[in-house]
Amino acid sequence: MADYFVHQSSFVDDGARIGKGTKIWHFSHVMPGAVIGERCILGQNVVVMPGTRIGDNVKIQNNVSIYEGVELENDVFCGPSCVFTNVMNPRSHISRRHQYQKTLVRRGSSIGANATIVCGVTLGEYGFIGAGAVVTTDVLPYALMVGVPARRVGWMCQCGERLGVAGGRARCAACGSNYEESGGSLRPIA
Repeated sequence: MADYFVHQSSFVDDGARIGKGTKIWHFSHVMPGAVIGERCILGQNVVVMPGTRIGDNVKIQNNVSIYEGVELENDVFCGPSCVFTNVMNPRSHISRRHQYQKTLVRRGSSIGANATIVCGVTLGEYGFIGAGAVVTTDVLPYALMVGVPARRVGWMCQCGERLGVAGGRARCAACGSNYEESGGSLRPIA
């Protein structure tokens, strides 16, 4: 007996690996060769293609497709209908499978509803992509990105609260974590 849940309307193909405590909800499809970690939640109408890796405690909301070449590390949140791509210049009449590009979403990142992540980028740890943003370049750790194309408009705490930086320092009002801004990046400090 499986130690994960799959709704009766969903399909998990032979050869997919699903971690303990994961829940796969209505009308979803996990294909052979996909690897999904423990305690994940896949909402309604989620597709996970072969050759993808999803870490532990990942939340994928309704209507998201995780295409070949996409890797989600632990604690990633994918908002409803966010989009990943895996080829830069698709044409229906030309096979570009050999041109798939890797997209890496680092630990703790959050992607807002209807955001698009163009292939070949890395989202840094605890990055925060606003709803509807279109990410076309790498995202720094803790960066708050909005717009089309997405641009950094601030920094986010690991707990998901926006940070105010003054004099190169930030302290999260919600959890008390401290950060230092230097050289255009942010890092946690003790």
